[in-house]
Amino acid sequence: MDKRWLQTGLLMALGLALGLLYGWVLAPVEYVDVSPDLLRADYKTEYVVMAAEIYRQDGDAAAAAAYLAALGPQPVVEHVDAALAYARQHDYPPQDLQLLNDLQLAMLRWQAAEEGVQ
Repeated sequence: MDKRWLQTGLLMALGLALGLLYGWVLAPVEYVDVSPDLLRADYKTEYVVMAAEIYRQDGDAAAAAAYLAALGPQPVVEHVDAALAYARQHDYPPQDLQLLNDLQLAMLRWQAAEEGVQ
């Protein structure tokens, strides 16, 4: 009876090792051209912070809105709002919070201007 348990355990360990070897070394998953809307909340927040940094450098609200539109069909202001809430909840540095606040104001102005044009 003990020999059967030992064989079962060894076969399970061998199967696990071969599965990990195959999945991690021989045929790992490669994500190519994945859209930002599939990111976790923390990565989406970092994405919005990067968009805010670009906006701070070039001041192009339309370009920032285009970056943010890649996060999903919601209005761009909602993406900034969600990122700002996440950043506040997770104690992001004050300079990142300021960047997000500035981007939020810019996106509100940009959205109002876009609605005025239509």
